[in-house]
Order: sequence, then C-alpha cells, then structure tokens
Amino acid sequence: MVVERFGKLHTIHDSGFFFAIPLIDDIAYVIDIRERALDVPPQHTITKDNVTVDVSGNLFIAVVDPERAAYGATNPIYAVVQHAQSAMRSAIGEMELDEILHNRQHLNNTIKSSVQESATAWGLDVRRYEITEIDPDPVIRQAMDKQAAAERARREQVLQAEGNKRTQELNSEGVKISLTNESEGNFIKVQNESNAAKIKLLREAEGEAESIRIRAKAQAEAIQMIADEIQKPGGSNAATLALAREYVEMYGEMGSKSNTLMFNDRPADINSLISQASLALSAVTNSQKNSSQPQVTSGGEKSD
Repeated sequence: MVVERFGKLHTIHDSGFFFAIPLIDDIAYVIDIRERALDVPPQHTITKDNVTVDVSGNLFIAVVDPERAAYGATNPIYAVVQHAQSAMRSAIGEMELDEILHNRQHLNNTIKSSVQESATAWGLDVRRYEITEIDPDPVIRQAMDKQAAAERARREQVLQAEGNKRTQELNSEGVKISLTNESEGNFIKVQNESNAAKIKLLREAEGEAESIRIRAKAQAEAIQMIADEIQKPGGSNAATLALAREYVEMYGEMGSKSNTLMFNDRPADINSLISQASLALSAVTNSQKNSSQPQVTSGGEKSD
C-alpha cells in the first residue's frame, strides 16, 4: 500500500497493520504484487511476405516496484498491453508466415524483450509472453490446407517408394544368400564325394595290396613246403607225378578253350615241363583275347 502525507508519497507498507495519522496520512494506492495474466486481443498484422494474419497472446506480469507502478503511468496495465500489441505487430512484420508458424518461441522472446524495456519504468516485470493463436485469412488457409495435403501425399509416395526399394533390396539379399548357401553346399558336397571316392580307392588299393601280400606269402610258403617235401626221400618222384598230372589237366583245359596245343619232346625233364607249362598258360591267356585260328609252330609244336 502506498501512503501519502499531505498529497505526497510518504511511505510504502506491505499488507497488514500499520500506524497512520488520520486526516494527514492517506492510502493513495493499493497495489497487488502477485503475478497476473493479461489477455492480448487478436491483432491484424501483415507478415514480411504480405500475408494478413490475426495473432493473439497472453502476457504474464508482476509488480516489482510499487512506487513506479503508482507514479510511473496513469494505468500501467493498459500501457503494457498496448505496448505488447505494438511489439507483436512489429515483430511479425519482420518475419514470414512459415517462420511465424514454425518458430513461435523466437517470436515470444522478441516480444517479451521489447515489452520489458518499457515496463521497467512502470515498476512491472514481464515474466513471459505466449502467442495463443495465429489465424491467417481464409484464402491463405485454403492454400495452406492444399499445401499440407500435397505434402502428405508426397510423403506417402516417398515412404511407399522407400518401402518398395527396401523390399527389393531384401529380396535381392535373400536370393544372394540363398545362391551363396547353395553354392557352398554344392562345393561341400563335391568335396565330400571326392574325399569319399579317394578314401574308397585308398581302401580298395590297401585291400588289394593286402590280398596280394597274403597270396604271395601263401604261395611262398607253399613253394617252400614243396621244396622241403622234394628234399625228402621219394619227394622228387612224387613231385614229378603231381606235375605230370597237372600237365595232363592243363592240356585238357587248353584243348577245350583253344585250337593250339603244345607238346614236349622230353616229358621226363622237370625243367622242360615247367617252361612248357609257362608257355601254355601264356597261350591260354592270349587265346581269350584274340580269335582262335589254326596254326603250325616250330620247335616240336603242331596244330590240329
């Protein structure tokens, strides 16, 4: 409360009881120092790109100096609202419509700073300024609606195109991975088959080698046994008899499979019989490969 004495400022008291002299001291002003919100009516303004818009807002102020609020202006509240309207028109005139719509915070700060410079002399503190509504004229609003619809359609097409592109990329990547896996699978299959064939051949060769070794060992043991038996008394005669029997069986087999027969002019000669048997086995083998034709050979041989 602002107390005057004889029409002049005497003191300023806070709310509550205080002493005053009747008829001398007078409570000239009762000032509310709480923060208050003031409505700034819509203003017709023109933007930098020549668009007419109606802009309204709210101004939040508080009295910080009761003396200046009482004596700085006749009506400080009205003065600060009028200054806010003027500052708002001036700030909007320097900005384009798109900038106003998308950058309200900058516009609020500009208006607040302008109003604060003048409100200090009136004992007021401008806490903040907020734009509540920006309303363009109907023609501009229709154009903005069309622009927004076109922008939404464009974004939809872009998103759809990006989706189709992504789908094709994923399909291509899937085909690539499938072909890669299939190629690797075929490569591993060929490797496994090659290794299996290699192991099979090795096993067969090892088996055949082992078989030949066993047969050779058996033949060597049989020959050794025959040699041992021949060294015994009567062994030579028994060997001659056995060889003669096999010699006769050999000629019988040759006669059944070939038209060529070989006779030995010395049947009792063991060495000659062995040589003759080797030649006979060779003849039997050759007869199986070539066509049989009658022929006469020298060295005690004749053809039937």
